[in-house]
Amino acid sequence: MREILFVVEEAEDGSFRASAAGAAIHTEAETLEELHREIRDAVVCHFDPGQAPPLNLLHHVRQELLAL
Repeated sequence: MREILFVVEEAEDGSFRASAAGAAIHTEAETLEELHREIRDAVVCHFDPGQAPPLNLLHHVRQELLAL
């Protein structure tokens, strides 16, 4: 595995949540900068030493309500 895709969503309280597609890795943080650190830590903890993929791709999802 060369990379992990994370879906990043902003919560109602303004914090951020990230979930990996295809792996049981989930984390959250108050800011995007903190989320980046949390994702790196979660990936390193999830894999055996030296086995973590070198790339993490973040896909930011934003929900909007468009009234007609």
